[in-house]
Amino acid sequence: MSNPASTGLFINGQRETGQDVRVGNVTAALAVANIVKTSLGPVGLDKMLVDDIGDVLITNDGATILKSLEVEHPAARVLVDLANLQDQEVGDGTTSVVIIASELLRRGNDLVKNGIHPTTIISGYRTALKAAVSYIKKEMVVNVSTLGDEHLINAAKTSMSSKIIGKESDFFSKLAVDAVKSVKMNATAADVAGYDAMGSSRSAEAAVVVPNGKQRFKYPLSAIHILKAHGKSSMDSHLIGGGFAINAMRAAQGMPTFVESSEGNTVKIAMLDMNLQRHRMGMGVQVIVKDPAEIERIKKREMDITRERIRKIIDAGANVVLTTKGVDDLCMKYFVEAGIICARRCNREDLKRLAKATGGRVVTTMADMEGNETFDPDCLGGCDSVREVRIGDGEMLYVYGCKGHGASTIVLRGANEYMLDEMDRALHDSLCVVKRMLESNTLVPGGGAAEAALSVYLDDYANTIESREQMVIQEYADALLVIPKTLAVNAAKDASELVAKLRSIHAKGQHSEDEVDEALKFMGLNLIDGTIRDNLVAGVVEPAISKIKSLRFATEAAITILRIDDRITLNDSKGLA
Repeated sequence: MSNPASTGLFINGQRETGQDVRVGNVTAALAVANIVKTSLGPVGLDKMLVDDIGDVLITNDGATILKSLEVEHPAARVLVDLANLQDQEVGDGTTSVVIIASELLRRGNDLVKNGIHPTTIISGYRTALKAAVSYIKKEMVVNVSTLGDEHLINAAKTSMSSKIIGKESDFFSKLAVDAVKSVKMNATAADVAGYDAMGSSRSAEAAVVVPNGKQRFKYPLSAIHILKAHGKSSMDSHLIGGGFAINAMRAAQGMPTFVESSEGNTVKIAMLDMNLQRHRMGMGVQVIVKDPAEIERIKKREMDITRERIRKIIDAGANVVLTTKGVDDLCMKYFVEAGIICARRCNREDLKRLAKATGGRVVTTMADMEGNETFDPDCLGGCDSVREVRIGDGEMLYVYGCKGHGASTIVLRGANEYMLDEMDRALHDSLCVVKRMLESNTLVPGGGAAEAALSVYLDDYANTIESREQMVIQEYADALLVIPKTLAVNAAKDASELVAKLRSIHAKGQHSEDEVDEALKFMGLNLIDGTIRDNLVAGVVEPAISKIKSLRFATEAAITILRIDDRITLNDSKGLA
């Protein structure tokens, strides 16, 4: 810690420089990584997080754990942001990206202690990253031009193997694949340009070469609605393909429980973001009445205004009315008489999704440009049928055969809130993985295979470098082995022996001229038996973009923190003149 006067900086604060600040940053980053380290892999352990009001969160999702922690150290916060970035971009691999980044930091700090300048380390890390990414794209990526369900299901299983639904991965992986495929849409020119831009410079989607004229597709996960309902077992979860479930029930018992299309007419749904209640005068409006009979006429006119509004909605052809606000008894009477299903207090986000799914629009006001009240029939969404279904303790409205851009709903069942939340997070990761696989058509073997292959390759590559960066690249190669080591340790296996065997097999595969040995690059860990196996054949696969982005993000985060050699912490200026 420097004295402000001695540094020439007469500031109201403290200054840390050089190795002190670097050691502090690395220690903080390692502390964060150690929290999530034991939750990596198919046999990783869960964390219980209790907040200040006693709410409990049980999870082993890296991004969720780090998001829930109130991390104060600025360098440690970089790793928390890193996990969130990986979660947004890829959806899976949040734990591994934090572990790799912390290991790169630790080794970089050791190199600085041994007299290597931080600039050399940063340059070496960048060189190693470039070589690693090109090797993955050239050697490790398996191009699956027309992805069969088998590869997609394997990728989903790999993603959820470490989660609470890992034991039922056969059931949930099929659910995830069906859900993503059900929201398939034609990609626009902008989407294709985005894929190509990511591919050419930033991600594994470079491996995607699409013949001219072939239609590209996109799979918007926002169209997949996940609804959680207490009760029954997790195996009773189900997918409503091409349908939508909304957590709402009929506003009155006199309304029908289902509406179906008839004679080619689709069921029309009106989605409103306004009150359906008796019209009242605005605030501050006074009406002075001399004749008591006028009061009755005012009340009657208020009722007539409400009836006219509802008549306009009914005349537009609506069979189902959903609103985010309230519906009073007067309005309900009109809907019951017309045989219309009406639900109130619906979630606004759910209605927006339903509008997209059914091809309708959420209506916030009935006023038109002339100041009159009208209801445009084009705002109505279309579907085949709407039915009220009893789920658990309450009822839900199921919308079948949506006529819009495609939507699906996964209804999750489970024993309690903690289990449902964790199932939701696990399923979200799997949906992201399946989406990436379908959009990029590329996969790499998991279970430490890619890291071990890269470690051996970068070791050899380092020997071709004639500068001091050679040592840095060798450290980068060793740092990647932290993933197979951590996987083995979490599985209660002998990590040193397993990783040594794995490296030996990959070295043989890379140095051999025999074509039979070429398949050795797909060898990874079998954590159940504690052996080495071909993970491509075993179905332990993940999207190539996931692996490449985690390497990019981890390296950039490590470089960001290693560049820092000075930290000035200002004191609180309150009370100072």
